[in-house]
Amino acid sequence: AEELVKQHPNIEILVNNLGIFEPKAFEDIEDADWLRFFDVNVLSGVRLARLCLPAMRRANWGRIIFISSESGVQIPAEMIHYGMTKTAQLAVSRGLAELCAGTGVTVNAVLPGPTRSAGVEEFVEQLSGGKPFAEFEKEFFKTFRPSSLLKRFATTEEVANLVTYVCSPLSAATNGAALRVDGGVVRA
Repeated sequence: AEELVKQHPNIEILVNNLGIFEPKAFEDIEDADWLRFFDVNVLSGVRLARLCLPAMRRANWGRIIFISSESGVQIPAEMIHYGMTKTAQLAVSRGLAELCAGTGVTVNAVLPGPTRSAGVEEFVEQLSGGKPFAEFEKEFFKTFRPSSLLKRFATTEEVANLVTYVCSPLSAATNGAALRVDGGVVRA
């Protein structure tokens, strides 16, 4: 993080997209797992925001986006440690937005639902027992995310469309928000 800001001292748009996940029974999640998930999913974004925010405030313009998850609102029983980190990102993003109130710096969180990323494809490969992706996808939404209105994994491009808007000058009045691109998984 420090090296990045040293090489690029006036970052105007920061998208905190680093994240890890794994399904694991609660009883099997060791302290080291909790700490590793918090370090990667939360503190990586905190470190970058802490380093980038001063230049944004001096310029009176900037965008900080945390890629959270619908799992931060509806904690999945199979990934409680992951859900906890996504909830923490919501708290950090809202707190930073309030810190920047009245400036041209906005801070938001984007909450994707299940998304067909490289990590998810690997996850599906491990869990599916060799089933074709489409077959696993149908079972996943029937069993694990039955509230989905999309009934399929979103594409990374569909998520990126919302992120692009939040990064743009068009989103000046969107601040401190938790914006969902979750395929309707969250019933609210």
